[in-house]
Amino acid sequence: MRLRLEVPATSANLGPGYDAFGLALDIVDTLTLSVHDHPVDPAGCVTVTGESADGLPRDRTHLVMRVFAEVFAAEFPTADPGLLDRIALDCVNRIPHSRGLGSSAAAVVAGIALAAELGNWATGEELTRERILEIATDYEGHPDNAAPAIFGGFTISLSGPARSWQVPVRTLDAVTVLVPSVRLDTDIARGLIPAEIAHQVAAENSARAGLLVHGLLNDASALFAATDERLHQEFRRSAYPESMALVDALRAHGLPAVISGAGPTVLVLANNVPDTAVPDGVVSRRTLIDLDGYRVFRES
Repeated sequence: MRLRLEVPATSANLGPGYDAFGLALDIVDTLTLSVHDHPVDPAGCVTVTGESADGLPRDRTHLVMRVFAEVFAAEFPTADPGLLDRIALDCVNRIPHSRGLGSSAAAVVAGIALAAELGNWATGEELTRERILEIATDYEGHPDNAAPAIFGGFTISLSGPARSWQVPVRTLDAVTVLVPSVRLDTDIARGLIPAEIAHQVAAENSARAGLLVHGLLNDASALFAATDERLHQEFRRSAYPESMALVDALRAHGLPAVISGAGPTVLVLANNVPDTAVPDGVVSRRTLIDLDGYRVFRES
């Protein structure tokens, strides 16, 4: 039996929606989990092609495989534990790594979703997508990327417990991502944000977050003002100066540009960006908004 799963890239924050807003993008990783009738060599149970393939493990320490095994054992204790010895995983990576496009959240969601599907096959028990969000948030620390990877579209999430709401996007069907060649560790970016901010900044950010929802629902002309973000991007400017310079340049031309997640990718809430605005070494990609979240297919 094989399970094939597609999981989308995501962009978190969208400017003012720090650690709460997320958007699923039509850039997908494809993973195939095979259940063999004999044990699989644990040192070579994972194959990887595509993004970052050379630097990823091929054994059970691979993030997807590790999450899968932990969740399967915890959530389906009545299943035959010997199943885990007969599992092989093939990964086709398309989501850029360490670029602010939710690659780690996609891997975590993929591992949980595959465990849920195999557990259902083995025991008849089900994990709801709401439960998958709770588990993914425990791994990730916050639900902003996990929620759109699970539910698709534009999501607004809360933590403790993790909950998410999908909000329809009516003013856009695609966005533009500008992906640089450099990478940035999320922990470094998060460490640059101060523990406290001024009340005035928080109040303004709340207003712009509300305006962003209005812009995505009803009025695209509001998106530029809504994405004039002050809460986290400026504090991180030293971590991605080229990306912030690009954001500044795009906004000077009236485009609603923000840093995608922890960066350094730049997200523009517009269908297209002029080629003349794209610096050398940056890949510009128009991408549809993914409306479905992860998808699993059983194959005999």
